[in-house]
Amino acid sequence: MYAVIFRAKIKQRDQDYADTAARMRALAMGEYGCVDFVSVTEGDDEMAISYWPSLEHIQSWRQDQEHLEAQELGRNKWYMSYQVQVVELVREYRKDG
Repeated sequence: MYAVIFRAKIKQRDQDYADTAARMRALAMGEYGCVDFVSVTEGDDEMAISYWPSLEHIQSWRQDQEHLEAQELGRNKWYMSYQVQVVELVREYRKDG
C-alpha cells in the first residue's frame, strides 16, 4: 500500500476549486483504484492523503488528462505553493470502537 501526501498553501478558494476537488476525488476512486482519500484545511493550509494499492495505480492517475488540467489550474490559480510526497506504508495500527 502506498500513500500520496499533498500539502498546499491556498491562494484562492472558490466554487470552481470545490467542484474540481470533488471531481478529482471521484475520478481517482472510481477509475484509478484509490482506496481512500482524506483531506483537511486549516486557515490557508491544506493537506490531502490518498491511499493506493501500487505505484502503477499512482502513475496512471498522474497521467490522467483531466487530472493534469486540474494540476495546471492549481499551479496558476489556487495554490501559492505545494508539496507532494509518495510514501510506502510499512505498518498500520488500528483500534476500532
